Amino acid sequence: MAALIERSWKLVSKGIDFAFTAWRFRVHFPKKYGSSTSAAVLNLDDLIKRGLIENVFPNTRPEELQQLLSTPQGWYCGFDPTANSLHIGNLVSLVALIQGQRAGHSPVAVIGGATGLIGDPSGKTADRVPMKAEDVENNIESLMENMERIFHNHAEYINEDTRKLTSHRILNNHDWYREQDVISFMSSTTRHFRLGEMISRHSVQSRLQSKAGISLTEFMYQVFQAADWLHLLQHHNCSIQVGGNDQTGNISSGFDLIHKVTGKYVFGLLVPLLLSPSGEKLGKSTGNSLWLDPNRTSPFELYQFFVNLPDSTVERYLKLLTFLSLDEIEAVMLQQNQSPEHRHGQRQLAEQVTLLVHGEEGLRSALRCTEVLFGDAVSHLRQMALSDLQQLFVNASTSDVTHDPQMTLQELCMAIGCFSRDGQKPAADAERIIKAGGVYVNQGRVSDPSAVLASGDFILPNNITLVRVGKKNYFIVRWVT
Repeated sequence: MAALIERSWKLVSKGIDFAFTAWRFRVHFPKKYGSSTSAAVLNLDDLIKRGLIENVFPNTRPEELQQLLSTPQGWYCGFDPTANSLHIGNLVSLVALIQGQRAGHSPVAVIGGATGLIGDPSGKTADRVPMKAEDVENNIESLMENMERIFHNHAEYINEDTRKLTSHRILNNHDWYREQDVISFMSSTTRHFRLGEMISRHSVQSRLQSKAGISLTEFMYQVFQAADWLHLLQHHNCSIQVGGNDQTGNISSGFDLIHKVTGKYVFGLLVPLLLSPSGEKLGKSTGNSLWLDPNRTSPFELYQFFVNLPDSTVERYLKLLTFLSLDEIEAVMLQQNQSPEHRHGQRQLAEQVTLLVHGEEGLRSALRCTEVLFGDAVSHLRQMALSDLQQLFVNASTSDVTHDPQMTLQELCMAIGCFSRDGQKPAADAERIIKAGGVYVNQGRVSDPSAVLASGDFILPNNITLVRVGKKNYFIVRWVT
C-alpha cells in the first residue's frame, strides 16, 4: 500500500489533477455508467477484435460456430475455489460470459467444489497442496459472493439495453458428483478416454518431465473437467466453454468426450491471460494478484492500479475489461493521445473496472480516497466512514480519544503516540516538528503546537481527525464523549 501511495505521489508531482476525477464523477454518470451500445446477435469477430477471444477450439469449423452462436446457448466457465477471492485475471473470463449474456446467451459460472479437491496440474511444477473440505466450502461461499456482485453491478450500473438480460447461474460441480460412486463413474465416463491422448496434453507432459512428476489424482483432473462440460451440455445447453488459453488441453478433453457420447460439436473460447505492464501473469500463483474481494484489495487500490497503468497498456485493457464499444474506446484513446498527461484513458478504465467489481458505492469510495490524498481533502474526509479511512491507510493506527474542548495539537500528538521513540514520548520533538511544518491535520499543515482542536476543520462532523506526520505516517483519531 505504501508503494502504491508513493507511485501516486510521483504522478501528482508531474502535474496530474486528481480533483478532475471527482468533478467527472459528478457529471459523467447521471444515470448509468456504461456504454450506450445495445446488445445484439453476437459477432465473434467483435470479441476477437477486442482481444477478448484469443483462440477458438476447434478452429476448423468457424461457420458451425457462428451458426451456433446465432441461437441462444449456454456459456460456461469454471473457477476452482483455491482462494477466498477471485482475482483480476478471473475477471476476463467473467467479462466474456457477460458479453455472451448481452447477446442473449445464458452465462453459467461453475465453482469447482469437486475439482478444487483434485487440483488442476496446468501451469504447475508440482502437485498442489491438498485443501481441507472446510476451506473449500468457505472459499465457495466467497467466490459466489464475488460473482453475484459482478453480475449484479453489470446489470444495475453498466447495461443500458432495455431488453431484459438472460438469467445467470452459479453452480457447484460437487452437486453432480456427490451422488456418483467410483465404479459407475469409471464404467460410464472414463472408458471414453484414451491414455495416449491424455498423456499428450501439455499440462501432463510438462509435469512428466519434471522432477516431481504427476500424481494420478491430478492426472485425472482433465477427466472431471470434461465430465463437467458433458453434464452442463445435457442439463444447461452449454455448447460453449470459456477458459484461459492455458486450458486448451482440458477443453480438448471435454470436446472429445462430448463428441464421442453425443456426436455433437461444441466449442471452447480461449481468453488471454492478463499480464502486468512488465509482462508477468497477474494472478495468485505469481503473488501479484489484484483481488476482487474488497477485504483483500480495496476499491481504492483497484482504482489506483488502473489509473497508474502506462499509456501503452490502456487500450488493450479497455477492450478486455470494459463494455465500452470499440467506437467509444477509439474516442477515449483519441482524447488520451492528444493530452496523455491528463490520463483520460486510465481514468475511464479505472472507473469502469471499479464500477463493475465494486458497484456505485465502491467507485464513490475510491474517488473519495483519491481526493483525500490528492485533492480537496477536508470536504471528502467529511463524507468518509472510519472503515473507508482504515482501508485507505492500512498501516495507520486508530485511537479513541476523549474529546476535550481545550486540547491542543501537541497534546493530541502526544496522546496518540505520533512521536513515540523507544517507549518514550519526548515533548520537545513534538513541539519542534510541529513548528517546522511536519504535522498535518486532515491533510492541512498546522504549525502551531498550541492550536486548539475545535470542531470544524480539526474535528470533522463524522467525529474523525486524520493526523499525518511527515509524508507517510498516518494516525486516525476517533473522538468519543
